Amino acid sequence: MPTQLNAASTTLGKLRPFLLGVAILVVGTVLPAQAFNFVATDGGPVPEISFLDAEGNERSLADFQGRVVVLNLWATWCAPCRKEMPSLDRLEAALGSDDFEVVALAVDRGQRGKIESFYQEVGIENLAIYHDKTAKAGRSLRAPGLPTTLIIDRNGQEVGRVLGDAEWDGEDVVSLLNAVIEQ
Repeated sequence: MPTQLNAASTTLGKLRPFLLGVAILVVGTVLPAQAFNFVATDGGPVPEISFLDAEGNERSLADFQGRVVVLNLWATWCAPCRKEMPSLDRLEAALGSDDFEVVALAVDRGQRGKIESFYQEVGIENLAIYHDKTAKAGRSLRAPGLPTTLIIDRNGQEVGRVLGDAEWDGEDVVSLLNAVIEQ
């Protein structure tokens, strides 16, 4: 009996990327294309990046292992970033848990104070402050511009990305993210 359970577990493990891809495709086929510019990716590992938290402690994506992460690269000077940030904040308020976190990573080369001022000005209450003052994350993650957002599964694999701004708390997006969280 234990051998059969191990075989079933191994088979399920091999099918996991396929099943996740099917779930994303199913959700993706019912979404209006203009509402959410999601592109499924190959499920490869996300390059390791380091950044600072609000207290100045060094953090990395490994700190979020075991959670689904919406990693949003943005900057205080970016108009589309300014537009989408309140919806990311609402998404974190709705789904934020031990299973999910929005990691809004500012790639401003300036001081953290600019980010804090931006959060106050725009009314951000639920997102933690993360700052890549070297702005190397964008290159490491092959982000062609800002905002760029990666959806990362519990195992640190990229399952998709969005180039440009989005309404992150929209019904279509939340459905997609719930499908990833449930995997």
